[in-house]
Amino acid sequence: MRNKKVTVIGLGNSGLNAAILLKDAGAAVRVTESADNAPVRKNAAILNERRIAYELGRHTKDFIGGSELVVVSPGVEDSSPAVRWADELSIPIISEMELGYRFCKGKIMAITGTNGKSTVTTLIGEILKEGDKDTVVCGNIGNSLCGEISRINEDTWVVLEVSSFQLERIVDFKPAIAVILNITDDHMDRYDKFDRYFNEKLKVFKNQDERDVLILNRDAGELSGLDKKTRSKVLYYSRLSKVNGSFLKGTEIVCAAGAKEEDVCALKDIKLKGLHNIENVLVSVLAGTLAGVKPVSMKDTIKNFTGLSHRFETVSVIDGVEYIDDSKGTTVDSTLRALESCERPVILIAGGKDKNSDYSVVRDIVKSRVKYLVLIGEAGNRIREVLGGVVETREVATMREAVELSSRLAKTDDLVLLSPMCSSFDMFKDYKERGDVFKKAVLGLGAG
Repeated sequence: MRNKKVTVIGLGNSGLNAAILLKDAGAAVRVTESADNAPVRKNAAILNERRIAYELGRHTKDFIGGSELVVVSPGVEDSSPAVRWADELSIPIISEMELGYRFCKGKIMAITGTNGKSTVTTLIGEILKEGDKDTVVCGNIGNSLCGEISRINEDTWVVLEVSSFQLERIVDFKPAIAVILNITDDHMDRYDKFDRYFNEKLKVFKNQDERDVLILNRDAGELSGLDKKTRSKVLYYSRLSKVNGSFLKGTEIVCAAGAKEEDVCALKDIKLKGLHNIENVLVSVLAGTLAGVKPVSMKDTIKNFTGLSHRFETVSVIDGVEYIDDSKGTTVDSTLRALESCERPVILIAGGKDKNSDYSVVRDIVKSRVKYLVLIGEAGNRIREVLGGVVETREVATMREAVELSSRLAKTDDLVLLSPMCSSFDMFKDYKERGDVFKKAVLGLGAG
């Protein structure tokens, strides 16, 4: 990279770390960012300290012209003028993750899917760390791969959460272990059709060969047949059947990826709630086994793992009503999985910024398990059009109103579930803020 002229598009976490990595490698790097706000200016101040050129509040063709390589941040779409100009000028474009891969000395375990990525990435990271493996957890879950390169050596396991956005512009990216959890309807506001989104996800194993491993969810029908599309060794995990990998045997989590079948833990050892979290433990056990972690160590880690905030998390039980924060349920399928795990009548709080999702997917389970549907946000009308005919539906303006209405509608032993099926950006900074506002409203009920 020394003396190579490189332009980075985007100045979020990924773009900033990419620029610093390139600067340290001796590249002539500059950054272009269309926004001009407080977080961007904070990152621009770091570029100033590093004497890295940048432009804010716009993209200009002259700024990109003359580049030998363009590195694009995951939030930047193909429709961005900066990307279009790079294409017009025949400048090679790679993703930030591809750049990080080119500098990465460690063994990469890449986890992708529509739902469950962060929980699985975190649990695998904990399993490897507690198993005395040098481990770095990064990617879509937090700090970018470029930002962690200095911590990674040849013995390091890099547990990398990977989004479809990050996979769009890979070239040589090749994980030693690739994991696909599921691929369901999501980001239809970015992709013109589901097939395009689906195929971006499959790039996680695009460059794998027979030395590498691809882990697939046997219970996810949409992944059927992928073993015919890869050169890598394929292993499975399943909650429903015995497979070459990890599976549920009665009430025991079993792994058969090594020389013999080994019991790892029992269902009673798992603190995480929901059927989907049994699957998350199954895949994490398989990944841990491949990395050389012993069953006894994995069992201890699983018993101590309480999960991540805003993912099917019990906030409180008030007057016999349980309130569950699943604010990270930003897809229709994630809400479907949450409802599958509810064994009592549900008052469902949903809505937010629409991603052109197909809400009819949950029609049957809403009809059978939901007593009332309480809608908030921009997507309220669309959801009502699809689901209003199968369940009594109310619309409110704020999260506090949604919680207060739900508490009036709920009876002892009911569940009030926040699982929005939508992104949060119409009303909140992110899903975390949405979940925190929900929690505050719920705890306000308890104080009343």
